[in-house]
Amino acid sequence: MSTKDFIEKDYYKVLGVPKDATEAEIKKAYRKLAREFHPDANKGNAKAEERFKEISEANDVLGDPKKRKEYDDARALFGNGGFRPGPGAGGGSFNFDLGDLFGGNAQNAGGGFGGGFGDVLGGLFNRGGATGTRTQPKRGQDIESEVTLSFTEAIEGATVPLRMSSQAPCKACSGTGDKNGTPRVCPTCVGTGQVARGSGGGFSLTDPCPDCKGRGLIAEDPCDVCKGSGRAKSSRTMQVRIPAGVSDGQRIRLRGKGAPGERGGPAGDLYVVVHVGEHPVFGRKGDNLTVTVPVTFTEATLGGEVRVPTLGGPAVTLKLPPGTPNGRTMRARGKGAVRTDGTRGDLLITVEVSVPAGLSEKARDALEAYREATAGEDPRAELFEAAKGA
Repeated sequence: MSTKDFIEKDYYKVLGVPKDATEAEIKKAYRKLAREFHPDANKGNAKAEERFKEISEANDVLGDPKKRKEYDDARALFGNGGFRPGPGAGGGSFNFDLGDLFGGNAQNAGGGFGGGFGDVLGGLFNRGGATGTRTQPKRGQDIESEVTLSFTEAIEGATVPLRMSSQAPCKACSGTGDKNGTPRVCPTCVGTGQVARGSGGGFSLTDPCPDCKGRGLIAEDPCDVCKGSGRAKSSRTMQVRIPAGVSDGQRIRLRGKGAPGERGGPAGDLYVVVHVGEHPVFGRKGDNLTVTVPVTFTEATLGGEVRVPTLGGPAVTLKLPPGTPNGRTMRARGKGAVRTDGTRGDLLITVEVSVPAGLSEKARDALEAYREATAGEDPRAELFEAAKGA
């Protein structure tokens, strides 16, 4: 997501909540809309899929108190198309081009402003053309990975190994960028990692220093591995716990499991996109599991008890009332997917009357007798009456 989108999109409108909505109200609105527009419930509907993405994006921002504050602050400052300084700031309105202002550097995989909106402002605006403070700790990059789970693993949860590659402090030079481990302070930016460029109106904007690439340090003898950057590609394998009840396409955020930070900064986050395989017997509808159970004509007509399998547990006994129609769905409570609060959804059992392909002579005689006994009944009589009156 671009910074411009972050500022201009009205996420409160997307979720249909007021700007002073509580966390509980935001969560309730998101769950309601997510159920309505979830791809599983709208297969082949591109508009519903796009709407679901917008809803998820809005919840990702408004559902996180820190991101929500950053979002509110950003919209308050730039939401009307420009920054307007207060009295004594140089007079008049001072309009920024958002593309120039952020230069694409504020984006990250989480959809926010990297190290925080306050950090962005602190590095961008300085009165009188002065440079910013000395180089601050830098948050590590966010990483996105994918994992494929079986249907059962998605319902019950699983711990899976993930191999990831990211930028980390170079081991050859201990992150200094210099073979001898003694880089010097960049004379251009005096160690700040930023240089100012005037914009008029008493303000200046800052850019990463072109000589040290924003590090604030220059290697006298550049490291052969990282070429003086202090960062090198690193691969690692970690065990990741996928919570129970995840659905296909869900994106899970693991805080602090992304790329290591620089100069003592915190690590980024890891985002895991989950893909779920199909099950030969069970399906899923939200927090509920589904299963179709064949029954005989006599069981459906006369009633009876039918054993039904459950996912990973003992079978349950379904009591069929006499005259159960084909396609009727009944519910076994607590036998579905795990919810976020630890409770379980239900197992939705759909009855399917099974028609035998062949009959013994005795069974055929019994059915012939049944047909004679019910010869006066016409189940299609109401159908024709309704067709005539239409």
